[in-house]
Amino acid sequence: MAHKNYLFTSESVTEGHPDKICDQISDAILDAILAKEARLEEMGYVSAEGVPARLSSVRCACETFTTTGTVAVMGEVRTQAYVDVQQIVRDTLRRIGYDRAKFGFDCETCGVMSLIHEQSPDIAQGVDGTFARGDDEDLIEKTGAGDQGMMFGYATDETPVLMPMPIYLAQRLAMRLAEVRKAGVVDYLRPDGKTQVTVRYEDDRPVEVTAIVVSTQHGEEATLEQIRRDMVEHVIAPVLDEVGIAWSDAKIYVNPTGRFVLGGPMGDTGLTGRKVIVDTYGGMGRHGGGAFSGKDPTKVDRSAAYAARWVAKNIVAAGLARKCEVQIAYAIGVTRPLSIMVDTFGTGTVDDSVLDAAVERVFDLRPGAIIRDLDLLRPIYSKTAAYGHFGREDADFTWEKTDRTEELKAVVVELA
Repeated sequence: MAHKNYLFTSESVTEGHPDKICDQISDAILDAILAKEARLEEMGYVSAEGVPARLSSVRCACETFTTTGTVAVMGEVRTQAYVDVQQIVRDTLRRIGYDRAKFGFDCETCGVMSLIHEQSPDIAQGVDGTFARGDDEDLIEKTGAGDQGMMFGYATDETPVLMPMPIYLAQRLAMRLAEVRKAGVVDYLRPDGKTQVTVRYEDDRPVEVTAIVVSTQHGEEATLEQIRRDMVEHVIAPVLDEVGIAWSDAKIYVNPTGRFVLGGPMGDTGLTGRKVIVDTYGGMGRHGGGAFSGKDPTKVDRSAAYAARWVAKNIVAAGLARKCEVQIAYAIGVTRPLSIMVDTFGTGTVDDSVLDAAVERVFDLRPGAIIRDLDLLRPIYSKTAAYGHFGREDADFTWEKTDRTEELKAVVVELA
């Protein structure tokens, strides 16, 4: 077999990065709508127009933009729940750490504009099976995809959470950077930051880290020598040593430009959905192009990408492949996927066509069924909006479950 030796690099960003600020605000608004609509439905609320509150009827596509001193929220929403957008924006900024003007952004004094309006009825008509009467199966069959497009999921046995090693390390470094800032371990750190990791592969397996980049916003008083020392001691070493991958010969770059005082929205504009590779697999595996944050789960950009990860992870966890990519495609308003494709890159224990058939037997990938099986009508999305949507060890990330492995193995034996 030919050797596959190469370097692969992935990056991540902290929650204080301008684009990630926007993702978190968009998902915080979605969470607030889902939580309040659920309460109103439980209370039996009916609007003055005679429309009852119904969690399954919520539609949200919320986009956020930020620049110096300003946050603008826009998009299309359908809900009976009023939420205080101004307060949600300010609370999110405060949680991230933008609570002082000297950090370049102040949650108390920044301008907040809400430009949200009602969802287009032309879009709604193809998705609104939830207004139909009937049993659960009938409702699922009548719930169409919220948009067209193709979504990808990926899994590999390189790490315990079945994520590629480069993005796994980059995300953990970014999380650690925020942890030491919030805990006051390194008191001059500010919210904005980025990480990047290069991993060397031999025979398609990760063997060592060859380069690490950490760029962190900091106070005026910090020196480059001090920042580098603290980043190695408090961020890089704890993460890399815990993972156990070799990194002693890695080139380490800390704030390569030499200075990063001006950061956050004052240093760069931010937009929802502009970190789709950070959100997924760090470039290892393909991406359909659709962003996640601010979208309710009828938008298959989000829910089907979660389902594709769920499928791919179960295939790898079942021992049916060492790595796996799954593509699912939809048409707007159409209930069933147009196509499902499994690619194990030659690592599968059976032919990929057998896995294609097994996936169709084991997983119901209609949008309504994905929402049901992954329990996606919950206010869980804010926590997904920083440090990746995949590879997270949190029970709310239901798409990370490996609960279909035995069923998959049984069906593969039957089909092979």
